[in-house]
Amino acid sequence: MDFIQEIFFEPSVIQAVIVLSLVCAVGLYLGRIKFLGISLGVTFVFFIGILAGHFGLKINQDMLDFAQNFGLIIFVYTLGLQVGPGFFSSLKKGGVKLNMMSLALIAVGLICTLVLSWTTNISLSDLMGLLSGAVTNTPMLGAAQQAILQVRPDDSIEVTRMALACAVAYPLGVIGVILAIIMLKKMFAKDSEKASGNHDDKTYVGEYHVSNPAVYGKTIKEIMLPLDMHFVISRAWHDGKVTIPTSDTVIQKNDHLLIISGKSEVGSIKTIFGEQEDTDWNRPDIDWNAIDSLLVSRHVLVTNSKMDGVKLGSLRLRNAYGINITRVNRAGINLVASPALRLQTGDRLTIVGESKAIDNCSKILGNEAKELNNPNLIAIFIGLVLGLLLGAVPIMIPGMSMPIKLGLAGGPIIVGILMGAFGPRFHLTTYTTQSANLMIRQFGITTYLAGLGLASGEHFFETVFCREGLLWIVLGFALALIPVMVVGIVAGKFFKVDYARNVGMLCGSMANPMALNYANSTVKGDEPSVAYATVYPLAIFVRVITAQLILLLFS
Repeated sequence: MDFIQEIFFEPSVIQAVIVLSLVCAVGLYLGRIKFLGISLGVTFVFFIGILAGHFGLKINQDMLDFAQNFGLIIFVYTLGLQVGPGFFSSLKKGGVKLNMMSLALIAVGLICTLVLSWTTNISLSDLMGLLSGAVTNTPMLGAAQQAILQVRPDDSIEVTRMALACAVAYPLGVIGVILAIIMLKKMFAKDSEKASGNHDDKTYVGEYHVSNPAVYGKTIKEIMLPLDMHFVISRAWHDGKVTIPTSDTVIQKNDHLLIISGKSEVGSIKTIFGEQEDTDWNRPDIDWNAIDSLLVSRHVLVTNSKMDGVKLGSLRLRNAYGINITRVNRAGINLVASPALRLQTGDRLTIVGESKAIDNCSKILGNEAKELNNPNLIAIFIGLVLGLLLGAVPIMIPGMSMPIKLGLAGGPIIVGILMGAFGPRFHLTTYTTQSANLMIRQFGITTYLAGLGLASGEHFFETVFCREGLLWIVLGFALALIPVMVVGIVAGKFFKVDYARNVGMLCGSMANPMALNYANSTVKGDEPSVAYATVYPLAIFVRVITAQLILLLFS
């Protein structure tokens, strides 16, 4: 019996690992239970950690801090790594609007906090702690605590109360945002279905009958040169014979062209070449190899590390091998194979041509599926180092005596996004399989929540079950739910932001990875994660700054 008590209650490395593992295991198991069709999933680990802390389970503080912070770091970094390849294209298409919505949500939350400080007997520092918990933003809490210590260096009691307020509101922040997601899904169900229907394809295949005299007798190169468009002519039919067109192929009257493009460019392509045929070439059941007897269509994987960051057009594969690359599938998304597109390890290319020519082309690209199973850990560890260094850089703000830092969460996610987007250009392989990335993320967030729960559990219930604690619960829930619902409804109804991007933006603005996990389970694809990463860096930076500004100006 003494042996068991020593293992569970005497601080040691073994005890820390056992306690954290048990909290994670029990929390993940109970997180599968559904109530009214809803399960909290990994979020339940946080509540089990609070219970364990309440009943006296403690681990060495240094190990607790390490487990909690390291879990958060690897979660946000791998999240950035996953969404990095599509981050900047998303930012160009709708990122400005999403970030404006995110800043509006932050403003609504701060206004509510200030109004409550003027209309209730609760101090601004306690309310800032509640807001930090409601938006599940521990970097914001740390910044607010530093601001209080700057104003009143010996006021440790107020700093402690702020942390307790954050712990009280934290689960309410998780539940409040998940509840908002449920209500928004019911309100914007049609948007959700529309988004899930086309999440994995950025391309459109159309057949066009050449009937525009302006292109008769011109080569494809001459036609494409003055155009600022990206499309690929996959096949060309002339007098009933099919060919793989090259840049020197001459377009003749009544030719039929099979063109892959973005759907938004269909109208422009019709203007260039002529009318579009009625054949639906976007059906998933098309047997491309049965279209003609000479050409085949095959998928080839990019596994040759030398191809990382290389522009597709610079390889001149079409002229060298007589093949045509029609699509590039990256992380489940089909992209138009434009000459300016840079290849990345893990890309899956759809190639049309003769079987032998495709075999020769495959040797250059790699096409060794087993190579993708080898983890590229160098990029992960380099990224973690760079992310932490960026998070530790002090940023001076005019008018403030103390610098602002991005912290443990802001720095790694920014570097993760940059590594995912630009790493291949520097021949740094950042590819990880989706299952490997998901496992690392889940391990990180689970460990973080277990540590956070254990750290908050000791004084949690005695703080909650008192008159002031009950008021904290009400206000914390209001700060979590009201701003999210207001901005979510405005974004969906008036700014026509689709459901998937809307909830991802809301989770990113609230720095709520647990709610993001739930949001991802309600849609197909990774639009919520992309939207989350689109607004998260700016949102966390603004929250850290405003937390300090509000306390320095109004305390």
